Amino acid sequence: MIAPPTSAAPAASTRDLLLAFAAVYLVWGSTYLAIRFGVETIPPFLLGGTRFLAAGVILAVVSRRRGAPVPKPSEWKAATISGVFMVVGGNGLVCWAAQYVPSGLTALLVATVPLWLVAIARLGPDRETTSPLEVAGLILGLGGVVLLVSSSGADIGIRGASANQVVAGALVVVGASVSWAIGSMYNRRAALPQPPLYGTALTMAAGGLILVLIGLATGEFGRLSLGDVSLRSWLSLIYLAAMGSIVAFSAYMWLLRTVRPAAAGTYAYVNPVVALFLGWWLADEAFTLPMLAGTVIIVAGVVLVQRGRAPKGGPRPATVRAPASR
Repeated sequence: MIAPPTSAAPAASTRDLLLAFAAVYLVWGSTYLAIRFGVETIPPFLLGGTRFLAAGVILAVVSRRRGAPVPKPSEWKAATISGVFMVVGGNGLVCWAAQYVPSGLTALLVATVPLWLVAIARLGPDRETTSPLEVAGLILGLGGVVLLVSSSGADIGIRGASANQVVAGALVVVGASVSWAIGSMYNRRAALPQPPLYGTALTMAAGGLILVLIGLATGEFGRLSLGDVSLRSWLSLIYLAAMGSIVAFSAYMWLLRTVRPAAAGTYAYVNPVVALFLGWWLADEAFTLPMLAGTVIIVAGVVLVQRGRAPKGGPRPATVRAPASR
């Protein structure tokens, strides 16, 4: 669980804050389109696995050089479980779905993670009490998901994808969002290595390695031809690893220590807008009336959930670990 900043939080300049929020808003919002460009010529599990394995190893080496201890077996186990839910399920499935689902629609469906967190907290082992606003937000947001999935079809999908493939891809993205939410709830009690950046590095490395192994098991290595990988896919892979998994994530971690968690978490509202605009601008993705309606409904549901989780006297501590995948 990430605690709110205390009075000892480091002072930050306006310039630093603007750069950090720009990284979280724009970089994470752009990763959905980068994933789409990457899977054009790189198999999806290898794309995600290579990205997270490289980023995780780099961050782990940096953490070790800064004095982080060698992780215990129990910490490796926790990082692996976290990697399965958050990297393999939460992001590997998104990479697979990117073959058929436009990046803007993917970002909208991923924005439902706060809704799944409420559902899991209520129905899972914690049996947390939910407020009427949370229930209303959950129902409203799920209605937006139903609208988006039911309106999915070949007319808004990736070129060459059938209507069935687009619908299946959208459902897979919903599953990825649920997996991410489960991983987030698991991390509330998991004995991950410290400091937090080190634990996240090992989560990314473990999940990335598993994705690479899945790619091997599903024959992706046989379908991969390095000579056929386009420059756009190579650049997307580098961008995802360097900017999405290292730069933007580090900026988010810094924001959590510097500003209120609620302010840092506003990326959830901005990322879909950025993804929709970039998909329309750079990839000729369709933006239909049902998608607009779904956007409004889902964002309204998330807003109700966030308001319902803020008791009098201030917001609750954030329970969602920073997205390693965006």
